Amino acid sequence: MSESTTPTEAVPFALGPGEGTATWFLGTLMTLKATGDTTRHAFGLIEQVLPAGFAPPLHVHHGEDEAFYILEGRLTFTCGARAWDAPVGTFVFLPRDIVHGFRVTGDQPARLLQFNMPAGVEQLFVEAGESARERTLPPAGSPQVDKLLALTTCYNVEIAGTAALPVDTSREKGAGAGAGEVSLGVP
Repeated sequence: MSESTTPTEAVPFALGPGEGTATWFLGTLMTLKATGDTTRHAFGLIEQVLPAGFAPPLHVHHGEDEAFYILEGRLTFTCGARAWDAPVGTFVFLPRDIVHGFRVTGDQPARLLQFNMPAGVEQLFVEAGESARERTLPPAGSPQVDKLLALTTCYNVEIAGTAALPVDTSREKGAGAGAGEVSLGVP
């Protein structure tokens, strides 16, 4: 895990389109817009472009909460026994210490904003990924999973499965399933 210092005063900044550290991570393009070094560790902000069908392994963050805002495409998020269909304009909050994941649904890529509170885990993606040579999805190839697995404990992240849970994405409105939420059939 990289060392960083916490600035004593916040320094205003702005990043425009195409600005920020661009990293290829597990077949995605991640652009860091805010990091612990720029926000006094309050939060990290990542703009992600994800290919159709992408799903990270199920995992647990023990050190931060995550939130997502969908800009393009459609995803299904899982968190514990809950799941949500997430079209454009959806906001999803995933608290720490709960197994979660997501999957890009349909045949189109997705673009989203990922917030990490507090900041720090965004550096895992930089260390486990590689510097993007272009601001596009990476060329086809094998993601560096061994590198990711070697770093997860340094960032207090636990891999809990091989892919996001398969879910019925119909908008079920039964007990425990709200608008846009789908049931996993788990109490």
